[in-house]
Amino acid sequence: MSDFKILVVGAGATGGYFGGRLLQAGRDVTFLVRPARAKLLRERGLRIVGLGEDTVLDAPLVETGSLDRTYDLVLVAVKATGLASAIDDFAPAVGSGTLVLPFLNGLAHVDVLDKRFGPDAVLGGVAKVQTTIDDDGAIRRLGPLQSLAYGARTEAPEKAEAPGNLADVDDALKNAGFTAALDARITESMWAKWVFIAAIGAVNSLMRGTIGDVVAVPGGTEFAEAVVAEAAAVAAAAGYPVPAADLAATRKTVTDPAMGGSSLYRDLLGGHPVEGEQIFGDLTARARELGVATPLLDLVTLQLRVHQHRIG
Repeated sequence: MSDFKILVVGAGATGGYFGGRLLQAGRDVTFLVRPARAKLLRERGLRIVGLGEDTVLDAPLVETGSLDRTYDLVLVAVKATGLASAIDDFAPAVGSGTLVLPFLNGLAHVDVLDKRFGPDAVLGGVAKVQTTIDDDGAIRRLGPLQSLAYGARTEAPEKAEAPGNLADVDDALKNAGFTAALDARITESMWAKWVFIAAIGAVNSLMRGTIGDVVAVPGGTEFAEAVVAEAAAVAAAAGYPVPAADLAATRKTVTDPAMGGSSLYRDLLGGHPVEGEQIFGDLTARARELGVATPLLDLVTLQLRVHQHRIG
């Protein structure tokens, strides 16, 4: 696969981690980054730390505005709030045979990417990883979870079959130091993850506490389970019921006394922008269209909109 060229858009907690692993595995990887991130990476390298690891990689970089060629695969791993500008940044990398594989929360990004590049070029993806960015720019592992799932969204109206080069994508992503799997039901998997992140984010945000804090008090567990039920009802009404095993795992997570807070909750507490519209606004809008009542999810949507208004 040495001639299969991969562009990773963003070198943050998700893109930097998986792109770094691909680089370690000998894949032809380039990171598209903004000038400030490029400067830091050139000075300190792409660092992956935590869980006993301290890896420093010399990552090939191209700064935004300087793309001058196309790639076989574009991995998009940016915050949903930065998607619009990221699309303009990486658009020159998308040629006639390029596949775009986004790893963003929710599903709104798929419509945006389809409109810009066409549904035949856009895959579905689910990334699961426990990482964050340290103050010094290093990617810190917080837990052992590290997996990618990807596949063709063959249910899209304009897409009758999987692209022929999907097998090349699978070859490029497998055996690179993390779990990677081609998923024939990728849209269902994207919905399952959406339910998970919405549930844990809502429990944290509405109660202003960790999962452990919430379930430690009377009524906390019942509240958390009610949030999961609302989110799962939207997925089921949309035609993508969460598989029983995934739903059980979500319930277990949001009622686990040892669980902390989601990344959205950390951003909220830190006074930073949050993906409120992408995770909750879109979900509740779909719920209304489908006739599903979501009073708890409506409340967290309103709360996060107030937060966004306050920070400007």
